[in-house]
Amino acid sequence: MLENTYEDILKAQEGNKEAMASLVTNNMGLVYNIAKRFIGRGYEIEDLNQIGAMGLVKSIKKFDISYNVQLSTYAVPFIIGEIKRYIRDDGRIKVSRSIKELAIKINQIQNEYALKHGEEIKIEKIAEMLNISKEEVALAIDANASNVVTSINEPIYNEKSGKEVCVGDIIPDENNEEVDIANKLTINKLIDELNEQERDIVKLRYFKGKTQTEVAKKLGISQVQVSRIEKRILHSMKQKLVI
Repeated sequence: MLENTYEDILKAQEGNKEAMASLVTNNMGLVYNIAKRFIGRGYEIEDLNQIGAMGLVKSIKKFDISYNVQLSTYAVPFIIGEIKRYIRDDGRIKVSRSIKELAIKINQIQNEYALKHGEEIKIEKIAEMLNISKEEVALAIDANASNVVTSINEPIYNEKSGKEVCVGDIIPDENNEEVDIANKLTINKLIDELNEQERDIVKLRYFKGKTQTEVAKKLGISQVQVSRIEKRILHSMKQKLVI
């Protein structure tokens, strides 16, 4: 069955309209399952389905059989990305006040700790002091730095509906095996595209939990350089994740 799917995908990529239509029709259930998570937030399901279908078509055109996964797995980040881009361009989503307030608290803690100890405080320590998760700390710092909504746990504000929702509500369950595989494929691909120094920074910062100061010492560069490179990497990844 998988081989037949690959054959249909190749036909669609070569311009066979019937093959493309068949693939889209057979996978619209997946599109709907993702799109329905936006219901009640100021968007019509028909519009979201149409936007999600555009992401599905993009995934078919860019599908690479070397990944050895099903189309439904590969298509998930494309569908999510297309819908997220639609929402971003629509201008309805703002960074919530709670994230901004948390970012201010974290910034104060960082400054006070640096003045007192002469080094950067670790995310784990901030989380312990504020009694929140490490993920919440990292996401608040990132939101404050880039003013871009990146959290799947923090609330975001829908200006038109006047309601706060979580980004996690509009993407598939993290326990979904297909989504987990797709996310790993996407992140691994983005990391592979980095140069050696950038990969080292990502691994040390996000896989080994090192501070920017510790990374700087290990790589023989300044903390400022690490900070600039890290911001550039995150910005580039965000742009690529929104297909």
